[in-house]
Amino acid sequence: MNIAEIKAAVDAGNAVHWANDGYRVHRDCLGQYLITFVRNGSTIGLTDRSGRRLNGAEADFFISEASKDATTEQGREVRGATSDTRSGVGPG
Repeated sequence: MNIAEIKAAVDAGNAVHWANDGYRVHRDCLGQYLITFVRNGSTIGLTDRSGRRLNGAEADFFISEASKDATTEQGREVRGATSDTRSGVGPG
């Protein structure tokens, strides 16, 4: 994937990774595209300072649909557990 394809995929909500599923490409609140190692939070920019060269080989970036689906399912489970917990709390 090239820089434009990676940015478009991230902006579309796809789970973009570098090298393996442990490295996630995302956009922060400042609009910066970053690569983060999920286990320890270590982060680098998607590109060098010029913004024209990837911090990694184009061939090593990929979209993981399975990872996106798993994240969505986990979010639903957490929301369900949270709302069940809240519904059980109250005067009684």
